[in-house]
Amino acid sequence: MCGRFAQYRSWDDYFDALGIEDDQLIYDPEPITRYNVALGTRVLLLNQRDDHLHLDPVFWGYGPDWWRKQPLINARSETAATGRMFKPLWQHGRAVVPADGWFEWQKVGSRKQPWFIYHQQREPLFFAAIGKAPFDKEQGQEGFVIVTAASNKGMVDIHDRRPLVLRADAVAEWLSQETSPERAHQIADEAVLPESAFRWHLVTKKVGNIHNQGQELVEET
Repeated sequence: MCGRFAQYRSWDDYFDALGIEDDQLIYDPEPITRYNVALGTRVLLLNQRDDHLHLDPVFWGYGPDWWRKQPLINARSETAATGRMFKPLWQHGRAVVPADGWFEWQKVGSRKQPWFIYHQQREPLFFAAIGKAPFDKEQGQEGFVIVTAASNKGMVDIHDRRPLVLRADAVAEWLSQETSPERAHQIADEAVLPESAFRWHLVTKKVGNIHNQGQELVEET
């Protein structure tokens, strides 16, 4: 998965798609209008703490003190639950990124062509994520990563990895602090949208510049 996605609907739209109500959540009908979300920026992250759901702006990237490279932005679903880097996050820092689609770049000759990938019915997407909880505390570069899965046969012509997109009815259990790491692994295997749930089209190369925003970035060219 490339390090770019779109998060442009309102908070209310995402909450409605999940069918959730929580008196601690802040509801807002105004669109977020982020059509070109880049790594290293703060992203609205849905998470649970103190038995309530919260939507917090969290740094997209994860690099603990001992990590001497650039912060990572993705974690493979196959190894995230057991590897040194991500096992603690899988156990105690599961979260969800509400989104509307993501971008991938396909190499065509000497150039790279961007694509926008989204739900067949244009429904909101919910990327599985893990990070350094609690998410309302300043953690520097210990933010969050998006969990990815193999594209199998559906999108491998564009990219061999994709975000792990949870079904809306699985989000609450994924976020629950009562869900065991083992059960979370089952959810990551069984409660995700298949490649057939998505469509994709070519988009403008302007999306390559993180300073560009606007609806035209997700429109077909």
